[in-house]
Amino acid sequence: MGTSQDRAAHNTNFYQRGDKIPGLKVEGQNVLMVREAIKWAGQYVIENGPVFLEMFTYRYHGHSMSDPGITYRTKDEIADVRANRDPLEIVRKQLIDLNWATADELKAYEKEARKKLEDEVAQIRNDPWPVEADLYKNVGVTDGHFMRGVEYNASIHPPRI
Repeated sequence: MGTSQDRAAHNTNFYQRGDKIPGLKVEGQNVLMVREAIKWAGQYVIENGPVFLEMFTYRYHGHSMSDPGITYRTKDEIADVRANRDPLEIVRKQLIDLNWATADELKAYEKEARKKLEDEVAQIRNDPWPVEADLYKNVGVTDGHFMRGVEYNASIHPPRI
């Protein structure tokens, strides 16, 4: 939606731009590759310090209604990405190739998930509209609140120095 990366940056390999921080470029469309990269990076930062990860992904549509995404890429390009880099198709193929699931099992799971989703949408459409008092429900609720390294009481009542 603006200046192309090639025109704006000397080095468009963002994972290589840190002078002192190492980086990796990861196929962000591949769920298992992302998981393994994050596991590796987590261990790396504990032992060595920061690392830069660039997740290479693809947007199927434009940025907004004013940018349909069809002026700077062809339908063939989009179809090729859908066929070869779509995250769902990548993981489906891996599950079948590794014999972790059959095509029939995945199809049955997909049908079950779609049915559950349709049932939940129907329930939501039949639920009553929220009332104004609902705006203030669950605001500041602490049950189940957890943030690593932060105690809730200390965050709302900081110690005086």
